[in-house]
Amino acid sequence: MKLLSKTYGTILFSVLLLFVLQKSQAQDTTYVDVLDFYATNTVSWVNQIPHLKEDLKKSNKGWFKRLLLGKNEVTTLQKPVDVIGFDHGDCIIFDQGNGTIFISEDNDLEIPKFLRKDETYYPSLVGACILTDQRILFTDSKLNKIFIFSADRKQVTELNSNLELTQPTGIAFNNSTNQIWVVETGAHRISILDITGKRIKTFGQRGSVPGEFNYPTSICIGSDGNTYIVDALNYRIQIFDAHGNFIFEFGENGNGTGFFASPKGIATDSYGNIYVVDALFHTVQIFDNKGNYLYNFGAQGRDINQFWMPSGIFIDKNNHIYIADSYNSRIQIFDLNYIE
Repeated sequence: MKLLSKTYGTILFSVLLLFVLQKSQAQDTTYVDVLDFYATNTVSWVNQIPHLKEDLKKSNKGWFKRLLLGKNEVTTLQKPVDVIGFDHGDCIIFDQGNGTIFISEDNDLEIPKFLRKDETYYPSLVGACILTDQRILFTDSKLNKIFIFSADRKQVTELNSNLELTQPTGIAFNNSTNQIWVVETGAHRISILDITGKRIKTFGQRGSVPGEFNYPTSICIGSDGNTYIVDALNYRIQIFDAHGNFIFEFGENGNGTGFFASPKGIATDSYGNIYVVDALFHTVQIFDNKGNYLYNFGAQGRDINQFWMPSGIFIDKNNHIYIADSYNSRIQIFDLNYIE
């Protein structure tokens, strides 16, 4: 009787083990059954900042040195969360790990001297956008402020000292209306400001119906003039017109292509395609302007074309794609060919 019981127990265990293995395999492969993005020759890797692997080693070494010895000097990227690129090849990098703004000129990493001279420190850099006059707006979610980086890259001032914000994160500028859109993650709402930082309108509250949010984060203005907002814990993208009227939404939580696990940055290319960075998938997913899934690129890792908890994304008018590869302490740059 004991032998029979043991036999049944062994069979039951084997069945359960087989079930678990099959389920595990299904989960592991759900995100692989897509068209290989690179096989289509649609996206090509161009460069990374720092652009040599030795620079990454120095960056990690410097991080441990600061941790152990309490050194203040900042010479390398630690945790870049957003990036603004320019047509001439320069870019500005917002490093939350260092609390510092970096300027990369022709892919050479340089720290603006005024930041070191003034010992300016931003405890929680999150999002940034560029104005038509080449000034840069950026947010700090702990200071609850929006700052302006001057066009000559030599001065930072506060946008509006009287403006009260609750954990500002994503920020975008609408060229056609000359208005600033800022995501207030802590208040689950969006504020629309004029160019001086005066609040014109707010909309949204915590919830899950269209026009409501659950910890929204990133935001961008598309070439169509519409605003695309990452509604992070509702696992969706919401789209609004220039006046804040809801248009449509797409996305839901899941483990497969076209779904979201931890959506972060968002951007659109000149063809109207929508790019969503997902930190937990370590990928960038691309959708058409109706929210239909097209492709994805990236995978978890440290090699080129791979990411580790990426966050911010920026696409310039020439469709150069900049990805803040946060936990790889770098910016990766890609070129886009038209998606048929």
